[in-house]
Amino acid sequence: MTDTPPAPVIHGNEPGSFARSVLAERHPALIEKVRAAFPYGPEQHRALDALLRNTADGVIEPLGEGAHDRERWEAWGSEWFGVSWFDAPFLWAESYFYRQLLDAVGYFMPGPWQGVDPFQPFKRAELDSPETDAELGAVDWLASVSLAEQERGLLLGSLWGNRADLGFRVTADGAEPGADTQLVADDSEAFWAALPRGGGASISLVADNAGRELLADLLLVDHLLAHGRVARVAVQLKPYPYYVSDAMTADVVDCVRRLHRAGGAAAEAGGRIWAALGDGRIALRAHPFSCSPLPYADMPDDLRAEFAETTLTVLKGDLNYRRLVGDRMWDPTTPFAGRTTYWPTPVVALRTLKCDVITGLEPATRDALDAAEPHQKWRTSGAHALVQARM
Repeated sequence: MTDTPPAPVIHGNEPGSFARSVLAERHPALIEKVRAAFPYGPEQHRALDALLRNTADGVIEPLGEGAHDRERWEAWGSEWFGVSWFDAPFLWAESYFYRQLLDAVGYFMPGPWQGVDPFQPFKRAELDSPETDAELGAVDWLASVSLAEQERGLLLGSLWGNRADLGFRVTADGAEPGADTQLVADDSEAFWAALPRGGGASISLVADNAGRELLADLLLVDHLLAHGRVARVAVQLKPYPYYVSDAMTADVVDCVRRLHRAGGAAAEAGGRIWAALGDGRIALRAHPFSCSPLPYADMPDDLRAEFAETTLTVLKGDLNYRRLVGDRMWDPTTPFAGRTTYWPTPVVALRTLKCDVITGLEPATRDALDAAEPHQKWRTSGAHALVQARM
């Protein structure tokens, strides 16, 4: 890291803040959506009721004695046990909420609900949506344009696919951003320059959302492999359900099968991806630290070594960005490169802006955004996106 003065850590105790709205509105709404998604029994309903009450006006409690990861979470932040959810660091509180939600539905416990993803119905519904049909149909069109246009389209598809965030929609109206969507930073040329054709490069892709975003990510990966931009891809996934729509191995399988069902060029891509998974050109990874409440600067040595094996790391989405640069209220002009010097490879961030954390903007861009959207709503509206690189 550089000597950039630290910005305030984001908490949920500021009235009117985005973080507070997540804890006070999105999380209770999500509990009710999960409750309605499965025919849970009385035990799960009681646990969900207790979690709802606890997150509203209780304090953070440790995991039960039998929890397989109790010691891990104690190491990750036992000082926040006994503290209000709103007074703990936002990243920590939000992450721990999802861990407690899994406990409430019995995800880790022996019994009929063990291993049942509570967010699976939402993910699969998105894969079967008319919007997904339209996007997969557009893959046929890509074959009719120049290679440069294909690459731009696939990169932007992966980037704007980050709008398809089920957690973001829990308390939103579900509308897609309109014509005012724009890139506030665009280092895409640096991304392509780092992956010359035939150069034998490899990438780590740190996935974010399942569903439509993961479909777009996989189509980009297929293009990189098929056109010799990379020889290998390691896709970093979550080992268990996390943040509503975060991608796991099962979601990759669902996406590849969805590509097959689409027919046309999308199905051809699905076949190539299936083959690449089989011969190791695409490798799936799921490290426990990916579900931690800590910044990537604190990643363990074995995960750092995994990233260091590849030429370039691509991180998708808000959560990965928050963990990459630190979940703080940075001045938007804080240098992105300065916040990512610790990363063991060159790094590229692709995200739609849906949280307060932002770095690397030009002063003129920041000023224009502030003038156009009072109270800095541009940070969280989902109407803007960025491609940022540190090479």
